Amino acid sequence: MRLRAALCLGLLLGAGCATAPAPNDSTTPAAVPAPAPPTATPAPAARPADVASAEAIIAALYDVISGARGQDRDWQRFRSLFTSGARLIVGAPSPDGRVPSRNMTVEEYVVAADPFLKRDGFWEREIARRVERYGNVTHVFSTYESRVNTPDSPPFSRGINSIQLVTNGERWWVVTILWDFERPGNPIPAEYLPR
Repeated sequence: MRLRAALCLGLLLGAGCATAPAPNDSTTPAAVPAPAPPTATPAPAARPADVASAEAIIAALYDVISGARGQDRDWQRFRSLFTSGARLIVGAPSPDGRVPSRNMTVEEYVVAADPFLKRDGFWEREIARRVERYGNVTHVFSTYESRVNTPDSPPFSRGINSIQLVTNGERWWVVTILWDFERPGNPIPAEYLPR
């Protein structure tokens, strides 16, 4: 076994060395510059009250997606809560069993969610929270209930948003939201429900 591993390693190193240019070889082609990274559209300025604390940014997240039938959501406000490269990920399995079932940028979420949120009216509110913090990094398990038609309708769904936040000491940003919802075989554990 050791002989086989040594032989494989020798072949890999030999192949790498054989294709590498010799040091100080004047025939070595000039380095090709790396392509410029894609430029992201800067996030809109956040409302200072929305990003003043972990609690404030969580409240703003729920507030911006909630509203009556036909009501436009303030997607600029939503965008302002996220850091560059942020992701929103559905942790529940898709109908074909794939997990995660959806992994979206902030823009992809806005496009996918807007028609659904406005169709019947949608409200999501936090019912319990568990927070872990180290330095500038905070992880929030935010248990939620979702409602349609009116804010006082019985919940049609419950679940947990796993929200990763970061702060620079002046404001907070959402880095990732990963969520899963309650379903047969996946109840919310008691420690994540209101006490």
